[in-house]
Amino acid sequence: MVAMGTGHDHSHTSAAHAGGAHRGRLLLATALIGGFFVVELVGGLLTNSLALLSDAAHMFTDVLGMGMALAAIQVASRAERSPRWTFGFYRLEILAALANAVLLFGAAGWILWEAVGRLTEPPEVLGAPLLIVATIGLVINLIAFAILRRGAEESLNIEGAYLEVLADTLGSVGVIIAAVVINTTGFTLIDPILAVGIGVFVLPRTYRLGRKALRILIQAAPEGMDVDTLESELAALDGVDRVHDLHVWTLTSGMDVVSVHLEMSPGADSHVVLHLARDLLEHQHGITHATIQTEPAAHAACEPQEVHW
Repeated sequence: MVAMGTGHDHSHTSAAHAGGAHRGRLLLATALIGGFFVVELVGGLLTNSLALLSDAAHMFTDVLGMGMALAAIQVASRAERSPRWTFGFYRLEILAALANAVLLFGAAGWILWEAVGRLTEPPEVLGAPLLIVATIGLVINLIAFAILRRGAEESLNIEGAYLEVLADTLGSVGVIIAAVVINTTGFTLIDPILAVGIGVFVLPRTYRLGRKALRILIQAAPEGMDVDTLESELAALDGVDRVHDLHVWTLTSGMDVVSVHLEMSPGADSHVVLHLARDLLEHQHGITHATIQTEPAAHAACEPQEVHW
């Protein structure tokens, strides 16, 4: 019986760098958003604009979410694997992404609640100061949006921050539209209407982010991975009679993991089987970290204890 990883280097550095490679960009975006949050909060209170206050609320959740994302990246990149933490702390990035989704849900819910009340009694809104603050906010958000765009493709944690900034960018556009309408027509009802639009836009994207994070936390197979097909491919390898105890999951962004038992044909060379399995996983499925156990056909030690998860 041979238990072996698919590569001789079992370092998890690449997983840490999925988010860690963009730590500096995330820090810069956090500083920009955090600084303007104060400006937007004061502006929203002075102008009495719910659209601006809703955007400020989004920015506040951004600052909290980005702070958690930065903390998760920092801990994951510094913490070493230990006997107690055999996978390190890479899951902290996924927990931060889930926390970001919860924060966004909360902010969107608050905005919708406030907006419904203002639809029946629209308050006076100061259009000119609203337009100035919203325009500055749009510039800040576009800069942060550009900073995080690339990292969002590689890390679920960064994607959470990216979606928050995207929501803020659209919020700033909505606030500018509200300011222009109020200044030209005096139609203050546009303010809560656009606030509702911002909240409705954010919710489905927040749901998808939370769903991705939960899939990883419950160790579901990666999206797009057909486990039955993978099992058939492994079983079709030369020297393999049967495949069992196949598990595929995602540890953190950019790191899919496999564990599997391969029952070999009589006379098969375990090293050849391991090489073929490693090549299949890496080049056809992009999985570079796997634990593969080979068993001779006559070996029955696993059968009585086999757990069908």
